[in-house]
Parts: sequence; C-alpha cells; structure tokens
Amino acid sequence: MDNTGPVQIMPPAVPAIIGLSMKYENGIIVNHKDWGEFNAVQFIGTEGRIEVSREFLRTLPDTNLAKAELKSSDKRVYHSENHYQDWVDAMKKRSKPVADVEIGHRTASVCNIVNIAYELQRPLQWNPVTEEFAKDDYANMMRNRPYRGKWNFTDF
Repeated sequence: MDNTGPVQIMPPAVPAIIGLSMKYENGIIVNHKDWGEFNAVQFIGTEGRIEVSREFLRTLPDTNLAKAELKSSDKRVYHSENHYQDWVDAMKKRSKPVADVEIGHRTASVCNIVNIAYELQRPLQWNPVTEEFAKDDYANMMRNRPYRGKWNFTDF
C-alpha cells in the first residue's frame, strides 16, 4: 500500500527468518512465508488466489482474470515497460514516475522493520506516519546506525 506501512509486526514464536505477519490499519494481513515461488507475491481472497512475479501472473482457480480486458471504469495499477525511460519522461513532464521515490522508500522501510522484528523476536507496533516504533526505544535505535565521521560535500 502506497504512502503507508503496517501498524503491527508479529514475528513467529520461535526464532526464524520466515513466518512473520504484518497487519495494516485497514485490517489487511500480509504473511511473509515461502510458498514455493522465489521473489513473487500471492494474494489470497475468498474466491481464490492471484500469484504475481515479473515472470508470471496466475489465477487459482484458473480463470480468465489474467487475460481479462479492463473496462475504462476499472482501477489500474502502475505500469512501465522501461523504468529508466519513465524516469526521464517524468522529469521532462514534471510528473511522478511509476517507481516514485516514496514507493521505493516505503518498500525499503517495510523490509527494514521486518528485519528488526525478526532480530528482536517480539511483536512491534509501527506508526507509518511518524515512521517510529511505539514505546520501544531499542527497536527505534535499530532504525539507523551512527555515521562514520564527518562528511564534507564541498570536496566533491
């Protein structure tokens, strides 16, 4: 979900690197688990599943959903055949590219807070607005690390 993040992060009861769950404010739960496909995502609904990666789009049960023609009223997701060209075009048009910096930031921050939860092996509360853990100084300390020395950009 763009411009937000999970509000609860629940690692598994035993030390692990897989099996964590994240809950979003709207009630959506995302499970980090191995379901047999590398670098892919699986959406499970009441009527079936949609599995997506850069290499495939599958629906289970097998329906024509993956090949369906979209109506003009259907909501569309971002699409770009060439992210580099899309970035250059966005600069020329002064518009947002498909892979906007905020989307990249939120993707990276979810990965970071998940890694913190796996390391601490305890449930965490996350505020996606302030981007801080609630009432957890130690977890907040893990959000960044000390810088190495002073930086002087005038030397570049």
